[in-house]
Amino acid sequence: MDYSKEPHGVFFLIDNKSFYASVEATMRGLNPLKELLVVMSEADNTNGGLVLATSPMAKKIFHLQANVSRQRNLPQDPRLIVVPPRMNLYIKRNLQINNIFREFAAECDVWPYSIDESILDMTKSWHLFGNSPREVARLIQKTIRKRLGLYTTVGIGDNPVQAKIALDIYAKHDPELMGEIHYETVPEKIWTIKNMTDVWSIAKRTEKRLNRLGIHSMKELAFTNPFYLKQELGLIGEQIFAIAWGIDRTRLSDNIAPKNHSIGNSQVLPRDYFQKSEIETVIKEMGQQVASRLRHHHKQTGCLYLSVTYAYAARVEGERGGFSVASNLNHTDNDRDIAEVLIALFENYWQGQPVRNLAVYTSKLVNKEAQQLNFFTPVKQQCQAEDKLSIIDEIRARYGFESIVYANSLLKGGTAIHRATLVGGHNGGNAYE
Repeated sequence: MDYSKEPHGVFFLIDNKSFYASVEATMRGLNPLKELLVVMSEADNTNGGLVLATSPMAKKIFHLQANVSRQRNLPQDPRLIVVPPRMNLYIKRNLQINNIFREFAAECDVWPYSIDESILDMTKSWHLFGNSPREVARLIQKTIRKRLGLYTTVGIGDNPVQAKIALDIYAKHDPELMGEIHYETVPEKIWTIKNMTDVWSIAKRTEKRLNRLGIHSMKELAFTNPFYLKQELGLIGEQIFAIAWGIDRTRLSDNIAPKNHSIGNSQVLPRDYFQKSEIETVIKEMGQQVASRLRHHHKQTGCLYLSVTYAYAARVEGERGGFSVASNLNHTDNDRDIAEVLIALFENYWQGQPVRNLAVYTSKLVNKEAQQLNFFTPVKQQCQAEDKLSIIDEIRARYGFESIVYANSLLKGGTAIHRATLVGGHNGGNAYE
């Protein structure tokens, strides 16, 4: 592979190690790497709370996994500290960390990738702070550790994908929590990776498709005809071929707008829902929330998706995991219209299984440029209904979503009022020092 024409830069991908758990440890004056601590969502009377984050030692000793393990998986060990999430605090720490990054790189060269990861384009600025990129990365680590008490892992590469793989595969095994991949080290750093699913963007399903094509390693992937990969896998075939060669032509400064927009809402229910009326109450609430967001963005939807995931008990008894269905409708942002379609979808496909997860999404969005009237309702009544929704949105924008809710949210099973107090679906807590 001739890398001479490929972009050559200096990129850091920095991860806050076990972020939520580490923040909670530092707030208690504990060492994040040595303490046994897990952050757990609210417990309930069925499957128990979900482990959102675990300290490195808790993961190592008790084999706990974030977003997989539940309360029933926790050991009865007095050393283990279990705490509720404080999303506002984690968001605050994320902002503080990214502000530190901006001391080393320009605003346009810092890209928050998630709440605990950021990509830094250090090509133009690394030489201002040290004699090598690794030395600068170490300085950033020490700065965050000194100011916030948090440990970070760093992947270094000539482009973002090399930095990402270096972070995911090698940094966690390095004494300084750093890993490096460069074009000249691709054969020894990427082709030797044993499990292809350890590589960013290659999931189990993609791995199975590659296996059916006779590809079982990153080296075999790198030496497969890229046109054949595109023919068999589509665009993803080209993308993973490039990854196998450590190639990434992404420019962080590019502002790329998505081709298709979607507005939606999803939630894990606080317990298993068995009653049809309770499930429909939540679906109506979600439809109302999605409609409110559509109006906020001055959009109307022409297609609705409803996804229902059954409870753990139903799945282990051999039931299918759930269903996802969609329906077209006349473009609208009206609460009632959206809720009616969602309820119809649910009633057509639900067969009495207990439900634990619900999701509502929209597509085929158009800009709202006028109000569509119909012949069957007086014009004055339609205009008044539109004005009522606008007033409701204004009240919520000023005083919060829970300031005015539909009566169905007061029924048993309603979640909208409680969820209005959450951040990212979890307890916000206090972002205190």
